[in-house]
Amino acid sequence: MAEIELSILFRQCLDRRIPDQNTLKKEVPAWQVARNALGSPMEWRFTTEDARVKLETLPDSIKLTEY
Repeated sequence: MAEIELSILFRQCLDRRIPDQNTLKKEVPAWQVARNALGSPMEWRFTTEDARVKLETLPDSIKLTEY
């Protein structure tokens, strides 16, 4: 989730030249407040069942004993 949020931060806020550190310190919290106000939920597409199917195809040398 953190990687997704950082990607969104970059695309929405940091995809331009920021002139100085003070501007950056103002821009990021302002973006964060706006982003949190949206309340956008994460839409997970990789389910537990998908993970089990994926783990079944692992070679025996790296299979987990329990999942």
